[in-house]
Amino acid sequence: MLRNLQNLIERQIRRAQAEGQLEGLEGEGAPLPDRSSEALSDPALTAGHRIMAQAGVLPEDFEIKKKLGAARTHYVSLTDPEERKAAMSRLADLEMRYNMARDARRAFMR
Repeated sequence: MLRNLQNLIERQIRRAQAEGQLEGLEGEGAPLPDRSSEALSDPALTAGHRIMAQAGVLPEDFEIKKKLGAARTHYVSLTDPEERKAAMSRLADLEMRYNMARDARRAFMR
């Protein structure tokens, strides 16, 4: 059965080549990207992440993590106690939102 599927795929590829459907595609002539690091991960999850990355979309927890990093950097530069207190409150809020979003994504992926 697997051999029949391979033959079908090969015929479809040859037909598409003969009809010129595989010419002028993005990345034509370039080597395939190295995805050896994806070999041990879940293929569906990997494909989903790749599609999201190509679309320029990130999971919510990734976005919050970026904001959290920027807020931490900002906090370190502050000297005024009132500003530090407000920044610490912002950090706590972002930390909580990050953990909630991360846990929600992990629960969804199960």
